[in-house]
Amino acid sequence: MNKHVKSYKKEGKIEGSYDVIVIGSGMSGMSTAAFLAKEGKKVLVLERHYEPGGFTHTFKRNKYEWDVGVHYVGEVHKPYSMVSRVFRYINDVEIKWEEIGEVYDKMVFGDQIYEFKKGKEEFKTSLKKQFPDPVDQASIDEYLVQMDLAQKSNNYYVAEKTIPEKKSKRIKRKLRRKALSFNRPTLEVMNEITSNKKLIAVLIGQYGDYGTQPSESSFLMHSILANHFLNGGSYPIGGSSEIFNAVAPTINKNGGAIYIKAEVSEILINEQNESLGVKMSDGTEVKAKQVVSSAGVFNTFNRLIPNTIAENLGLDAKLNSISRSTGHMCLYIGLQHTDKELGIGKGNYWIFPDNYDHDVNIEAFRADSSSDFPVTYISFPSSKDPSWQERFPGTSTIEVITAAPYEWFDKWEDERWMKRGEEYEALKEDMSQRLLEKLYEREPQLRGKIDFYELSTPLSTKHFCNYDQGELYGVDHDVARFDQDFLKPETPVKNLFLTGQDIVSVGIAGALASGMVTASAVTGKTLMVKMYGSWWKFIKNMLGFKVD
Repeated sequence: MNKHVKSYKKEGKIEGSYDVIVIGSGMSGMSTAAFLAKEGKKVLVLERHYEPGGFTHTFKRNKYEWDVGVHYVGEVHKPYSMVSRVFRYINDVEIKWEEIGEVYDKMVFGDQIYEFKKGKEEFKTSLKKQFPDPVDQASIDEYLVQMDLAQKSNNYYVAEKTIPEKKSKRIKRKLRRKALSFNRPTLEVMNEITSNKKLIAVLIGQYGDYGTQPSESSFLMHSILANHFLNGGSYPIGGSSEIFNAVAPTINKNGGAIYIKAEVSEILINEQNESLGVKMSDGTEVKAKQVVSSAGVFNTFNRLIPNTIAENLGLDAKLNSISRSTGHMCLYIGLQHTDKELGIGKGNYWIFPDNYDHDVNIEAFRADSSSDFPVTYISFPSSKDPSWQERFPGTSTIEVITAAPYEWFDKWEDERWMKRGEEYEALKEDMSQRLLEKLYEREPQLRGKIDFYELSTPLSTKHFCNYDQGELYGVDHDVARFDQDFLKPETPVKNLFLTGQDIVSVGIAGALASGMVTASAVTGKTLMVKMYGSWWKFIKNMLGFKVD
């Protein structure tokens, strides 16, 4: 574990000159900056929060520490995977990972538990034991076939975005057509595979990892996510902040810098529609040849560039064609007992109502907050991290998460953080107790053992991550989103680029991929090819072959 993180970040007056400014230090901003640093660029990363790392950062309360977004990561133990390859390329320090184990996700419907086991064959064998009908077993096989085909189409999706606009537009159009062949509603595709509603509900239970209900989500997104974890999940030893610690030195080595408490209020654009740099919230102007925004498309086009420019370029109309993703609540729990003492495992729980209809449950909860939670996700970060007892002896932590519409909380949006009043705190306490009961249903031995808990809401996400409606996953991962051709690195403003989950997809893998495609756009180089070493290896990977 790296103990020198403070040397990677600065605060105060920004000094020096830079080739590129990156707004935001989340995984996408950091990976973009690291790719650019590897290309000889001097990069300035500006973070408004007092901790860098975005959803990879951790926070402490009392004797405990929690991650805020990295609950497990797939494919890091596959050396030929894109995730492993990118981390090796941009990291200065190797991240150590701990595998969650044989069972990474447990789908719970009432008293019935369905285990997702790592490895395609193990995954199939486990589910087929609980769905013994030959028709269902054939459907499980067909689901994995369709998911694999959709995942291959995602390779085209990423490849198309990797090729800079000034390169072959004909190739980009062909890649895009191939990529979107599976951009259909997840539930629609699943209904073609099987008529067994229970089987469908189990197979698509991970929808919470991208936040869009099955009738609206893209099967392309679902396949990206499900394939990502098919060989299991892993957790960074030392906590999710180790990800930032590993990438930051790459940026600093080439003369770059990462500033915290450095809020950008505006992207400077001249009359020739060229980005010149940024204006900080204190009025300071920082110039650079190129600017990359990892703040999300809504923030970038609604807040960071002047409204008149956004309107003249038609960006306001484009934003109206997409939707924000859902908000969420997370209950952070601390216990004065070790995982072993409590009998806590590593695998995640996904707990659902027992009617096996995700869409019905989501709509009911949106309409009435007293309805059963449509999904409750439970993660055990201290159990996943073998260094935990060394760092926080005699303790353990748990996180319990569910979806939450921003509208339930928006009347307090103008109140100060931690000062939102008794009514808000009462609502949080009610939700906290309900989430605790979900935990006790699965782990009854924990009742009476909770030492500390604190609930975050969509207002917390808005406060710390600056998402306007507390959206967890940026742009909603529905079919309409993947149809948009403006969600790409290049923008209509010269020398202004986008990176982040909005231009590729959600999660660590999506953030790493967005870093690669945006850095390719900034430099005019197809960095995926450079990372693989040759066009031949790149093409083999795109077709789904293992490339060493």
